[in-house]
Amino acid sequence: ASWLMDTPVVIAPALTSFGELNSTMLLLRMMGSACRMKYKFLESPLGRIEISGCEAGVHRIKGNDLSPPPALPPPPPPACRGPEETTAALDECAAWLAAYFHAPETVEDLPLPAFHHPIFQQDSFRRQVLWKLMAAVKVGDTVSYQQLAALVGKSGAARAVGGAMRDNPIPIIIPCHRVICSSGKIGNYTGGVGIKEWLLDHEKRVKGKPLLPPGPAQSIASQPDHTMHACTGRI
Repeated sequence: ASWLMDTPVVIAPALTSFGELNSTMLLLRMMGSACRMKYKFLESPLGRIEISGCEAGVHRIKGNDLSPPPALPPPPPPACRGPEETTAALDECAAWLAAYFHAPETVEDLPLPAFHHPIFQQDSFRRQVLWKLMAAVKVGDTVSYQQLAALVGKSGAARAVGGAMRDNPIPIIIPCHRVICSSGKIGNYTGGVGIKEWLLDHEKRVKGKPLLPPGPAQSIASQPDHTMHACTGRI
């Protein structure tokens, strides 16, 4: 089942500098008085996913106790139920996720929901990395931390890219699961390595690409007509 609630909630991201701390705290104070949060719950093949947001946009996607399902053909669209009171952003986000779990190759033609988490309200390195990842690394592709750092013009900032992946409040839509290690190993994932493997295999299955394992994922550096491959994230 899905429920929407009118409970004010403020979500604080991890911070990388005192300047970013000051600006983020200001944004949080402003948003705390302006954002009235609503929630939508989506039943997915991995378990229940919670989408939270306000009238201005989605704040966070997260799942508790998610686990990969048994190896089966692509699942049917997940159930998405809830009361009539909702927001356009929550509805668009739920529709995007439902399409992703059913046929991930179709999501590139779908509208993205508006985002309103504090990370997206300021011009920061984390925001640049997350936007670039979403725009450049498509379904079935992956990128390394180092490659993603180079894409935003900071080739030596692979560790900071990892921090941005951990802070990602909109997993799956902003595909931190597509960031892998330079060695080709799948790397860590806040939702668990099993979830990351399932998401990558789910995408590769519909794209007709080799599943994981064997071997390193195909790098975008060798695919001039595509974009890249990924390591750590949050769900």
